[in-house]
Amino acid sequence: MNPGTADELRRLAESLVESGRAAGADEVEVSVGDSSEFNVDVRLGKIENLVEAGSRQAGLRIIKDKKTAFASSSDLSRETLRDLVVRAVERAGLATADPCAGLPPLTRTEFDVARLRLFDPEVPEIDPAAKVKLAMETERVALADKRITNSYGASFATSVATGVLANSNGFLQGYDETHCSLSVNLQAGRTGAAVEDFWFSSGVRFKDLASPEEVARRAVERTVRQLHPRKIKTQSVPVVFEPLMTSWLMGFLFSCVSGVSVYQKTTFLADKLGRRIGNERLTVIDDGLLPGRPGTRPFDSEGVPCGRTTIVEAGILKNFLCNTYAGRKLDLPATGNGEGTGVSPNNFFLEPGTLTPEEIIASMDRGLVLIKTIGHGLNPTNGDISRGAFGLWVENGVIAYPVSEITIAGNLGRILMDIEMVGNDPELQTPVNGPTIKVREMTVAGTGA
Repeated sequence: MNPGTADELRRLAESLVESGRAAGADEVEVSVGDSSEFNVDVRLGKIENLVEAGSRQAGLRIIKDKKTAFASSSDLSRETLRDLVVRAVERAGLATADPCAGLPPLTRTEFDVARLRLFDPEVPEIDPAAKVKLAMETERVALADKRITNSYGASFATSVATGVLANSNGFLQGYDETHCSLSVNLQAGRTGAAVEDFWFSSGVRFKDLASPEEVARRAVERTVRQLHPRKIKTQSVPVVFEPLMTSWLMGFLFSCVSGVSVYQKTTFLADKLGRRIGNERLTVIDDGLLPGRPGTRPFDSEGVPCGRTTIVEAGILKNFLCNTYAGRKLDLPATGNGEGTGVSPNNFFLEPGTLTPEEIIASMDRGLVLIKTIGHGLNPTNGDISRGAFGLWVENGVIAYPVSEITIAGNLGRILMDIEMVGNDPELQTPVNGPTIKVREMTVAGTGA
């Protein structure tokens, strides 16, 4: 991103804070951003969708007499923003006072952004034609496998952004970031017996992306392994979660340890702080400072510094993740997870173990490898899980055949207690992730008893 752009955004953010104070606000928070995106979707060798766009945005939080108002605009003209500030202050006067409202205190004014490796200068320089070619080549390689009967498309996307945050407590910081991704979604089998799956590669740096050949190979493998599925009877068996499924499970856990869910009492873990919620194999971390990772950032949307927060340590619930408001409601510290008015994960993950996926599968006489779920069926108020699923059936420590038309059912609290094995293969391409795990027992509902 052009350094002049960052300087311009800083000056704009500072001026809006000053305007807010001059208009009568007690506290002012301003976020301004400049971003560009590129996304191409191809299917069967033709471009289906192509977007190349830039945008600018300004957001305000105005607090007056503990009353809060928000405003935003994509028009950054001086006149528009002046009116935006005045009207936001007026609206704040109409709101209800809340003793927990307000900005976080200023705790740090300098951040080592370069160490976090959030920006790849190669990404904004990639030629659009090269981006299209990457998507085309990924799909071409996948379709060359005769077992693949159709493509739902391949995509390549990049984003480049500069953001600045300023507030009336003296915070003024910004940083540049990039992201890029490559994916393909495939079908194998014919109508009535078709199966589908996908694979992807994503990251901050372009050179870290997997090649089109590797993305296609993984997508083909994941798709064709589901061909000719069988039905099974309802039974309780060990279940192995592949890394994408562990990531899904960790996403559910995140929603249950969010400070917002806790003060709203919409999580079964609300009264469990300091208590055991899993066995000794369970350690879950949120870390916003891992260099080059997708959830890394120096500070959250309120300017609270990000860091490493232990959520669960050897099965004991140690912390909830809080923005400033949730922290005040719960009398807990903000953890650097603020995102707008809510809470978001940084890099939220289950710490890996030492076992390979093959060793974990070999430990089962009979059971299920969970590869995909569909539907909703997650209830954070009691931890219950019930979702349609697809998997691979294991007999005598070996994958025997794929299974479909099943439902997995259990409870997050029980699952966390029943984790028997933790793999060494975390999937690091998304902010919420984890390795292969084996759960002692879950109900797999099939065709009958």
